[in-house]
Amino acid sequence: MKQERNLGEQPLAKIMAELGLKPHDLVKASTDPMTHKMIARACKGRWLTLNTKSKVLAALNKAAGKNHALSDLFNY
Repeated sequence: MKQERNLGEQPLAKIMAELGLKPHDLVKASTDPMTHKMIARACKGRWLTLNTKSKVLAALNKAAGKNHALSDLFNY
């Protein structure tokens, strides 16, 4: 059985738009190594590992000054 890797736009994209955040803001806020491509893939719905999703979550929480959960950002 093959797992679908393209899962459609994720709630992360809407949250970032509402907060006025760009991918660069998350990369800049991240304390872990992170690329703009990781953020782009997360927003577009490309399947990510738990490690990458956790990095995106930590960067968003730091950049936004709020506490989101993984379930708020991704629907898979």
